[in-house]
Amino acid sequence: MGQQVQVTEEQARALAEESRESGWDKPSFAKELFLGRFRLELIHPFPKPSDVEEARTAAFLDQLQEFLVTVDGGVIERDAQIPDEYVKGFAELGCFGMKIPTEYGGLNMSQVAYNRALMMATSVHPSLGALLSAHQSIGVPEPLKLAGTSQQKRKFLPRCAAGAVSAFLLTEPDVGSDPARLASTATPVEDGQAYELEGVKLWTTNGVVAELLVVMARVPRGEGHRGGISAFVVEADSPGITVERRNKFMGLRGIENGVTRLHRVRVPAENLIGREGDGLKIALTTLNAGRLAIPAMVTGPSKWSLKIAREWSGERVQWGKPVGKHETVASKVAFIAATNYALEAVVELSGQMADEGRNDIRIEAALAKLWSSEMVCRIADELIQIRGGRGYETAESLAARGERAVPAEQMLRDLRINRIFEGSSEIMRLLIAREAVDAHLSAAGALAKRNAKLREKAAAAVGASEFYAKWLPQLVFGEGQRPTAYNGFGPLASHLRYVERSARKLARNTFYGMARWQAGLEHRQGFLGRIVDIGAELFAMSAVCVRAEAQRLADQTVGQQAYELAETFCEQATMRAEALFHALWTNTDSSDVRLTNAVLQGRYTWLENGMIDQSEGTGPWIAHWEAVASSEPNLARRFLTVSPP
Repeated sequence: MGQQVQVTEEQARALAEESRESGWDKPSFAKELFLGRFRLELIHPFPKPSDVEEARTAAFLDQLQEFLVTVDGGVIERDAQIPDEYVKGFAELGCFGMKIPTEYGGLNMSQVAYNRALMMATSVHPSLGALLSAHQSIGVPEPLKLAGTSQQKRKFLPRCAAGAVSAFLLTEPDVGSDPARLASTATPVEDGQAYELEGVKLWTTNGVVAELLVVMARVPRGEGHRGGISAFVVEADSPGITVERRNKFMGLRGIENGVTRLHRVRVPAENLIGREGDGLKIALTTLNAGRLAIPAMVTGPSKWSLKIAREWSGERVQWGKPVGKHETVASKVAFIAATNYALEAVVELSGQMADEGRNDIRIEAALAKLWSSEMVCRIADELIQIRGGRGYETAESLAARGERAVPAEQMLRDLRINRIFEGSSEIMRLLIAREAVDAHLSAAGALAKRNAKLREKAAAAVGASEFYAKWLPQLVFGEGQRPTAYNGFGPLASHLRYVERSARKLARNTFYGMARWQAGLEHRQGFLGRIVDIGAELFAMSAVCVRAEAQRLADQTVGQQAYELAETFCEQATMRAEALFHALWTNTDSSDVRLTNAVLQGRYTWLENGMIDQSEGTGPWIAHWEAVASSEPNLARRFLTVSPP
């Protein structure tokens, strides 16, 4: 394992700030929403693919569906791996090249088409979505599309499109959300003709079976070298690369995720993606694309949950009537149905916005990932509650008793990772909050800097006053206070008026927080998290209303049903948003921090008395893994050989 890199909090923040995209060349619906401006015209009419693109997408999805009905998710769950014939089937359909341009052998599908394919695949087994997404959304194809040279694209993209599985190696045993501590190194050798990679990478999705890797490593600064965290395309069978373990998880039992060690791995200089020091920016931009895939991958299982909830709630009779007729269960079914409609609206909207390229959607993509991953876990939990004991029982056990094999408990296990994948919910809230308060930080200047001098703060106060003198009056009155505003949306007009009013209210509360805490605002993570969660609910409500109206114009019958789903969703979302608004200023954040500090100091260790901790010392689990390690010091790599489509 590489030596730990010691950095201060200021250094870590500086690197993150340097690597983020700071410019806003295109409008952003979500950014405007956080500033109190409800710019409905940026998403209305609901954007949709062209008729030609829709027909092309439908034809591809028909082929994919025909293949997926032959795929048994139970086999993946039982054997804890995706059979080679399934991988070959995907390759023959061109699924590994869905987002790769046709000039490199790919299908050049739109983000909307890609999302729909992931939705379908994950409904069979989420590990299938993880395989395809890790390969295309964050693996070799995306970084090369963003920053690769024409030579790199010609060399690697045709292989990726044909089925050469790729992986993205960023995380390390001591590095998660704080890349400033990245310990892996890429030392220039051979007079700059190559780099020598050294380090250990953890949680390498697809890394166990990958043929190509994107590796993030730190180049030392020196003569002729800019240095910094850099990105490289690496052949997975290069001498010095060892897959030391295939990790096992709570869910996603078919995922090929492991620990990869790199020892004196030679990488040609031409495999550097972009410039030295651009690696983190490339990684963060790549993860933006990856985040668009998460909402799609959770929506497939969520749709399945709705189907099971509907069928079971209508068939299961208790106390003289179907359980769905009991109000407590009915509220759960309504939540699952309404939220499913919202999930699909958010997936379709964010995907089409990405395809059109008219808007900057980095906040929308992050909001979609955050909100969908949180909501789908609630859906999975509610499904288990509706199913009762059968929800907790495994599909295998149910089948052994002669009952329908419904893997509800598996879905809960599988979906849980999405609140961690591509940035945990906590990190996502901080990233979104940083973008949401960007205008305030720019206006405040030195006021928002902890180490600024008094004279600098005084000068900054003048500039801030000018900004707020123009901005604050705009938050007093808006369309949401006009009773006839948005009347073209029928019964949904009142919900759009609520969104507009709430956007201004959200912006005012953000200002109050900025004025109250100034430089200390960044440490008020509970406050910032609630600001983001409110924005996420408002974004989802906007997507739902606009999509329902588009469906009404296209088909009166479907449109009426869409309106019903949208109205119930908006009522539920309003309740959540109002609770969050209340919690902005009435919460236990301060006492929680005080209590946690005391816990960390060991003040209440007596509370832990009376239990046995088997994770300590050489307990049974440690002994087991030591035995495995001694018998399998090097986990055999399982390469997949696939034919071009």
